[in-house]
Amino acid sequence: MKTSDWKQEFREALTGWYREEKRDLPWRHTRNPYHIWISEVMLQQTRVDTVIPYYARFTERFSDMKELAYAPEEELMKMWEGLGYYSRARNLQSSVREAYETYGEVPADPEKFGKLKGVGPYTEGAVMSIAYGIPAPAVDGNVMRVLSRILLIEEDIAKPKTRRLFEEAVMELIDREDPSSFNQGMMELGAVICTPRRPKCLLCPVRDFCGAYHEGREEELPVKSKKKKQQSFPQTVIALRDPEGRWLMEQRPEEGLLAGMWQFPTAETADPEEAVRIISGRHRLTVGPIEEAVRFRHVFTHRIWEVTAYAASVPDRGTPADRSGWFRPEEFDMLTLPNPTKKVRAALGL
Repeated sequence: MKTSDWKQEFREALTGWYREEKRDLPWRHTRNPYHIWISEVMLQQTRVDTVIPYYARFTERFSDMKELAYAPEEELMKMWEGLGYYSRARNLQSSVREAYETYGEVPADPEKFGKLKGVGPYTEGAVMSIAYGIPAPAVDGNVMRVLSRILLIEEDIAKPKTRRLFEEAVMELIDREDPSSFNQGMMELGAVICTPRRPKCLLCPVRDFCGAYHEGREEELPVKSKKKKQQSFPQTVIALRDPEGRWLMEQRPEEGLLAGMWQFPTAETADPEEAVRIISGRHRLTVGPIEEAVRFRHVFTHRIWEVTAYAASVPDRGTPADRSGWFRPEEFDMLTLPNPTKKVRAALGL
């Protein structure tokens, strides 16, 4: 149960547990602020096991800020391929370039670092505390869940304004001698013990301080309003093969969903005949009979694609639209392909 000096006891229990029990992860073996920055961006909305090999390849290829700041975008996106949420890669490169050109390093100043384009409050707090030992709040979903239960906070964590409440709570509790272990301990606790469903309360190092545990409300908290229902959009893919075995690929616009990535010709319609008309007009070519290859649903954060893919042959290459071209299957690996396109490629056996 909580005592008059429970905050000190809480932070000692949390940081002691973290130092003994933390998972062995590659970014925990460095104090390099640039590498820690990379890991924190990759870990946003992505599983730890998925990130580990990407982090290793990325920090080897872009070993310092200058390497990443001036890397060709095509290479950057190829290195990020498969991690998803591709705007993270572009924002990371942009903010690293700004930091390199302005400071020559990752500034050890929360205000300066936080003002870099693309650096949000969580990234600011995580990098400053882990790399530089600066007491700063790093509030993500794991931390909000833990504190909702510890402190019986009933505000809706889905509302942006609620984050400030949790940031203030962290600053009340944070270990100013070791803010790195405190913040990472909070994240670790939320990831492996204080999970969204069926939290492992009997294994929790801070259950004595947890209001939700003592009141039997751990499954009720945090309060989180439901997201709006995702809209579904039809996507009809017509994969086109020329007489020499090349396939037509289109590069998506530089802004928006899957920006700059390559795909088989696609039209936002559920009608395959309409898709053929759109795509043949776009590339000024004649499309032969189409044959269905695969159907699947691809879920993004805010939308769902209902994809139906067909294959067809063309007698000649026509006049491809801008940002398009013909490629042999062995050349596909040079292109940055989003996961929906990879699924179509696999269905076609390419």
